[in-house]
Amino acid sequence: MELAELTAYAGEKYQIREQHKWADFPGFSVLCHPKTGKWVALLMRQWDTDTGTEIERCDLKCGSDSLFRLARPYLSAPIRMHGNKWISIAFEDRTESDIVFQLFDKAIASGDPQGWTIVLDSRPPAAGGAYQDTALPFSESRYRPAKEKLPERLWAMKRLYEYGSESVEARARNFYKQAVFMEEFEDEAPWTGDFVCYFPTYRDLTTRQLRGYFAWRTQIRRGNYERIAASAAYIYLYELLNGVGADSPEDALNRMKAFEIGYLDSGIGDKRMRQNLRRWMLEYAVLRELPAEAARQAADSGLIERDSALAVLREPERYGDEEVFSALCLFDRKRIKDSPVIALNPERGKRLFSEVWRNALAGRGRDKELSARHGDLFTLCFGEQKTRRWYPLSNAVYYEPSVQADRDYVLDDCRSYRCRNSVWNITAYEKLSFDRLRFQGLLHETDARLRRYLKTGRYLKEDPADEWAIPYIDAVMEADKRAILEAARPKLRLDLSGLEQIRTDAAETRNSLLTEEEREEEKREEQQEEKKEADEMSGAAAQRGPAALSLNPAEIRILQNLLRGKDVSDILYASRLMPSVTADLINEALFDEIGDTVLVCEGDRLMLVEEYIEELEQLLGGSNHG
Repeated sequence: MELAELTAYAGEKYQIREQHKWADFPGFSVLCHPKTGKWVALLMRQWDTDTGTEIERCDLKCGSDSLFRLARPYLSAPIRMHGNKWISIAFEDRTESDIVFQLFDKAIASGDPQGWTIVLDSRPPAAGGAYQDTALPFSESRYRPAKEKLPERLWAMKRLYEYGSESVEARARNFYKQAVFMEEFEDEAPWTGDFVCYFPTYRDLTTRQLRGYFAWRTQIRRGNYERIAASAAYIYLYELLNGVGADSPEDALNRMKAFEIGYLDSGIGDKRMRQNLRRWMLEYAVLRELPAEAARQAADSGLIERDSALAVLREPERYGDEEVFSALCLFDRKRIKDSPVIALNPERGKRLFSEVWRNALAGRGRDKELSARHGDLFTLCFGEQKTRRWYPLSNAVYYEPSVQADRDYVLDDCRSYRCRNSVWNITAYEKLSFDRLRFQGLLHETDARLRRYLKTGRYLKEDPADEWAIPYIDAVMEADKRAILEAARPKLRLDLSGLEQIRTDAAETRNSLLTEEEREEEKREEQQEEKKEADEMSGAAAQRGPAALSLNPAEIRILQNLLRGKDVSDILYASRLMPSVTADLINEALFDEIGDTVLVCEGDRLMLVEEYIEELEQLLGGSNHG
């Protein structure tokens, strides 16, 4: 807070102007009581040559008891003034303007003469030394502002205000009582002047501004949204939060939404007011136990989107690829939605990104011991749901006239509220617990490796710190390769549902027609046929080798060299073969024999799948030892 805010507040509310009384000390000035003319504040501005900044302080005549009652680090004993009526205020970043304004109000109230009169000598003393005093009417004082004529309802409202405490609760209670009293009041006086105040109430408005506010409110209730000082507009929202001007909690919430559309969406209000309004509508809906759907619609859209995305990422198996990818994009800073992986084939790209997250969350692609040591990725990235105290409508002028009933309120899958003995708690995921570096590292490594796998776009430099994510990504790419090979194989579908029954029925009919001699002859033929098939299988096994496989000579040499651990780049170059295409052809040729991928291609390098090396050696007739 700056000292200028205090002088503006004093001028707007009390018509007090800063007075510079010392020409030799331009950094010193005073604020005087509007009725008595006595000092209520000594303002001090001093340039600090060491830091190159201006130091601002103020000695305020509000009573030293404020130091013990408020106990703020920027409040201390007076710097220049003396006595227990003064304190000092340091104006810095942590100085709270609402506290300073309350203290200034207290200083003005404690200096009010409350009907005192000022007397002047009107004539020489009479015999005996006695004086005859003549009262000077206070209305003649140049410090007293002229009274304005107010409707009787406004005067009655002013009399409702209970003095004695300037606490937040007392101000809210006074505002609530006055708001209920003025709920149906209407006026026609125009609004004039500026008005800037933190946590404004009726008491902060001048006489003319009070009438102007109620005239503006009259038009708002009729659907005519006109511009007014932002601080005055906040008073209208405070009324709705306190249930004033609405028939029910649902009606109050709808009126707040109407204000957002008619006032803020028209460009009159500011971004800060919209943020406050969205927060208040959610908190009001929870306090009044309105349906969760109504609360979600009223809340800030960003908060609801984050909760929805967290619910998807926490249990991705329950959601489709589109939903999981959208949730990843919401927390992504480098915008994977613009990756060439997505541009090349949006459906496939989203599926691959989503599968990587599912794999990482489930620990697929890693051995169990390593996955257990690595921990739950969702918790590592977003933390656990935490429970903390919740203070609804704490940044508004709000008064709760009744005790809050115990209740639980579930807003969505990731956010809930609980009230016990009028104390509220909230359970949610806190943004401060998010590990965006880990999350972003997974997405960056996924994008980099998928670009190389699909051979698309500008390749990204991989970060060694993100190597932990490689097994999850590789597992997805291997599954994608197998799916492509399986889809490329021709499919022959036969309906065999009734074939076995037909065969059984035919055999029974045939057996019933055979004689005993025919049955014996058939049995001898079956035995001879079985012996012949066994001999043929033994001969085929003896002949099994490279020549029996559907591989060309170059492909056989490639496999043989790989089994020996030799480089195959010369063979590829001489035969004008592309590594990735060669891998696909060999895998397809051996699929009937092995039933899985035996050769993988990483960049321009061909590698055998280790678990199938022994089987390949047998198929190639032990050629790796030749």
